[in-house]
Amino acid sequence: MLIEKRLLRFITLTNWIIFCIVTTSGFILAPGPFAWGILAGGLIVTINFQLMYRSLKSALTPPHLADTRVVLGKYYLRFLISVVIIYVLIADHYVNPLGLIIGLSVVVTSIFIATFNEIRKIIFKEAA
Repeated sequence: MLIEKRLLRFITLTNWIIFCIVTTSGFILAPGPFAWGILAGGLIVTINFQLMYRSLKSALTPPHLADTRVVLGKYYLRFLISVVIIYVLIADHYVNPLGLIIGLSVVVTSIFIATFNEIRKIIFKEAA
């Protein structure tokens, strides 16, 4: 269980660090709608990640194991709300779609970094 908590803490911290760096860079280097897309996408995906963590933690912690339908219902409700928000942001031209995609990739990037970090630890541990 220690590894899972360490990974989750690393991914969560990395999410916010990447989000701040990419958003700040976007506002410095890119036009308004592109930077706002990065900000909106990063917020959507990071908040969804945190809500999913809380939902799964409460659903899988004994003795309060939740029904699978409840967990999936919350997941699909979050997904539907995200889709509506993204649709409105793109359809009404509030954000640039490419900036939004960059923002939405924050969590995936954090997971990749965590994976490579763990692989690096395993390789160097075996080499020593």
